[in-house]
Amino acid sequence: MIELKGSEKLQVLKKADLQINTGLNALDPVLSWFAQLYDPRIPTSVWIRCQLALAEGFTNAVRHAHEGKRPDLPVDIEVAVCTESVEMKIWDSGPTFDLDKKIKDMSEKIDPEASGGRGLKLMKDIADSLSYTRTADGRNCLSIVKNYTPISQMDDEEDILQLPEELSG
Repeated sequence: MIELKGSEKLQVLKKADLQINTGLNALDPVLSWFAQLYDPRIPTSVWIRCQLALAEGFTNAVRHAHEGKRPDLPVDIEVAVCTESVEMKIWDSGPTFDLDKKIKDMSEKIDPEASGGRGLKLMKDIADSLSYTRTADGRNCLSIVKNYTPISQMDDEEDILQLPEELSG
């Protein structure tokens, strides 16, 4: 069980860890690994946002935290799919920084024509909780939590059986 501040305990449906070497070519295997954790109770729109946040977090670790470091330096990823949230953690070995300050500074000077530079803001917009902290072992942990209202099979069946208003005439 995972307990979040101000909430009841959430049941963990699936939990997995991945350690992968630094490199943008590792993004496809990361996303393939993540896809295996999908649970049909998670709305598709939420899952797609989680996938985007994970991709942004991983590529930021590779491009910024591990820039200039050896290519076999690992990035660790942990995902817990809970009954009402998806919780993702990404550990890197780069220098630490103040996430909130960086997002605020970036928001003031984002170039809409630039090909990058919006990842942190995007993650902040997607996540219900976003943090970046230094761990006791000298690494950094980016934590992304996205809450959702589960889809029940009954809801799906009822949706399928309901005729759209245009057809029920």
